[in-house]
Amino acid sequence: MLSNHLQNGMETARLVWSRLPNTEDGEFDAIGISKKSDGSSVESLDYEVIENYAYREEQAQRGKLFVIYQVAVKWFFALLIGIGTGLAAVFINISVENFAGWKFSLTFAIIQKSYLAGFLLYVLFNLLLVLSSVYIVTQFAPAAAGSGIPEIKGYLNGVDIHGILFFRTLIGKIFGSIGSVGGGLALGKEGPLVHTGACIASLFGQGGSTKYHLSSRWLQVFKNDRDRRDLVTCGCAAGVAAAFRAPVGGVLFALEEVTSWWRSQLMWRVFFTSAIVAVVVRTAMGWCKSGNCGHFGSGGFIIWDISGGQEDYSFQELLPMAIIGVIGGLLGALFNQLTLYITSWRRNYLHKKGNRVKIIEACLISILTSIISFGLPLLRKCTPCPEADPSSSIECPRSPGMYGNYVKFYCSKDPEYNDLATIFFNTQDDAIRNLFSAKTVHEFSAQSLLTFLVMFYTLAVVTFGSAVPAGQFIPGIMIGSTYGRLVGMFVVNFYQKLNIEEGTYALLGAASFLGGSMRMTVSLCVIMVEITNNLKLLPLIMLVLLISKAVGDAFNEGLYEEQARLRGIPLLESRPKYEMRKMTAKEASGNQKVVSLPRIAKVADIVSILRSNKHNGFPVIDHARGGETLVIGLMLRSHLLVLLQSKIDFQHSPLPSEPRVGARQIMHNFTEFVKPVSSRGLSIEDIHLGSDDLEMYIDLAPFLNPSPYVVPEDMSLTKVYNLFRQLGLRHIFVVPRASRVIGLITRKDLMIEEENGELDNVELQSTSVRARRRDKRMTSAEVEDPLLNGLLQNHSSSRS
Repeated sequence: MLSNHLQNGMETARLVWSRLPNTEDGEFDAIGISKKSDGSSVESLDYEVIENYAYREEQAQRGKLFVIYQVAVKWFFALLIGIGTGLAAVFINISVENFAGWKFSLTFAIIQKSYLAGFLLYVLFNLLLVLSSVYIVTQFAPAAAGSGIPEIKGYLNGVDIHGILFFRTLIGKIFGSIGSVGGGLALGKEGPLVHTGACIASLFGQGGSTKYHLSSRWLQVFKNDRDRRDLVTCGCAAGVAAAFRAPVGGVLFALEEVTSWWRSQLMWRVFFTSAIVAVVVRTAMGWCKSGNCGHFGSGGFIIWDISGGQEDYSFQELLPMAIIGVIGGLLGALFNQLTLYITSWRRNYLHKKGNRVKIIEACLISILTSIISFGLPLLRKCTPCPEADPSSSIECPRSPGMYGNYVKFYCSKDPEYNDLATIFFNTQDDAIRNLFSAKTVHEFSAQSLLTFLVMFYTLAVVTFGSAVPAGQFIPGIMIGSTYGRLVGMFVVNFYQKLNIEEGTYALLGAASFLGGSMRMTVSLCVIMVEITNNLKLLPLIMLVLLISKAVGDAFNEGLYEEQARLRGIPLLESRPKYEMRKMTAKEASGNQKVVSLPRIAKVADIVSILRSNKHNGFPVIDHARGGETLVIGLMLRSHLLVLLQSKIDFQHSPLPSEPRVGARQIMHNFTEFVKPVSSRGLSIEDIHLGSDDLEMYIDLAPFLNPSPYVVPEDMSLTKVYNLFRQLGLRHIFVVPRASRVIGLITRKDLMIEEENGELDNVELQSTSVRARRRDKRMTSAEVEDPLLNGLLQNHSSSRS
């Protein structure tokens, strides 16, 4: 009877699960990068404002009250992002700590009777957690695999990767992180928390999730990618602030590592969001101190207070500290290269065999990790406890069922502990706290530290890239603190000074490995100071970070840049390549034929062009009275699809409906042209037109962007690169050299707010070349831009 009920329940659960779509309007490849139905996996974002007539008409109707309202909403959303990310981090950490607490408590209780039974329970507990994590990722949220930082970095760089900001990705990231971290894998939850914060911010930016009926009309305020980008930046900073309880470090992380555009107004909102996260986390931890959170205690939110450790350092210690920086650069670069090779092999061979292989792989890694973490301490002899220090609250050994410093594991005598089990058979947070701890000289032997370093380094390399949410901050800190403490042991034995703490060198080792792998400097330096609460070590942390980054840069790029390139994310770095100095815009654009549209386009011709190519932007041409061909603007593919679907702008005549462009009434509002975030948007296959519709015409003038960015054909590609990246563009027109100049804008011309006689005292002279001076500025209708003449002869094809 019981088996029948169990079988029926499993079948019902399987049926409900099968009704959930495997992806959200698309398929995902082996490493989590999505592919849409048209075969493309990434698409550029429109950070440029499309100033068509629908946009200008909407802006004209807005007053100062709306501007104030929009600014207030941005700050309100920053508040919601901080609260949401903080609560998500609290939930993840409480869940992980409780799962770990139950696991170790049960294991310690059982091994008092049988180590074999305790080992089986330990392996099974970890296996179930990891299985739940990989199952959620492979079957429900493929984009939740990995840390998510390379994908978010690509999004903020202008690359729209389908699926990374879905609501289901947020759910998969939260619950997948609980399973993978709670299952004891060699990974952390800090990278996934950055992705979690970005997903929460994106959901607020688009007004919720319409697919899961969690949307609200009053939240749908931001209708362009630029405002959504700023919200995602706030989410990234909030994720770091929640993971490390480091609000300033979160702001600097967003500035240094993930964003490509930064403004002073954005910095204020990012700082406000990080401050809100700190308040939420601190409030939650204060509530948990009264015993409301089960096994969750001082751990979870990573902070290792070593303010009572080493207070000063001598000049002789700088050499071994510099050596730590070199080791961190070498091991960090090696880690990046090994993970790149293994991830590439997974993508090209292993993960192409389907989700079942991904699940089996993650389960095998879980079993291997459990065997090593449980089995290696059994081979290590126990160490007698040191003499008790009245000023220290550390107990040696820990009583059965407890974990922390001086873990008693497979020890025959009572006052003994197992130093390898103190690192291995422990949560990663507590293991790092043990390695950073002061007043614990000779707690670990060199043999145990070296064994742990080799095995954990190997596990971290193998685990990275599996189909579970995985961060690399904590494994990096574990690896670095291990060899840092190893160097500290030799320094203590060599100098024979009482004020040297091994934990100080462990901290420097952690900073050096993160610097050698991730290549961060300023933000990582502040994060390490915030999580250790020791400002005196700031110069030393700066030293090892500079050395480790310099050594690592000599071999390869940073971890996130390498993984972004492997995933096919076309990141535009801050500096152009050296070869671009010798190239021009014309050479980069090539000799391919430009696909353009006439101002009055036939519907059948538009459909044919959209079906025959995948360009996302098309120059629109018109003919002047003298027969000269002029380019009047840029038309986006997504806007064409909106016009084709609505059909309200179709007309029978191939002539403009009104003699003046824009004089006609616009039957669309700007909201209709906004691309949705949580879906792939319209495609030409979604639009059904009859034979009569195909014979109609559309006047594109009211809907195109009349002022696209233009560069001359002989401009160096370096300048084009800087213009494209700094402005966040999607298309640039390449045109022949202009024949005449109608004006030149200087700083004086841009200071419009000070026009009322205040510029007379400014010693700036305009060098504008004009045919004649006018008291009034020329309107846009009076200006004809000759730079766009001859575009069809030579310029680039407007690809995304």
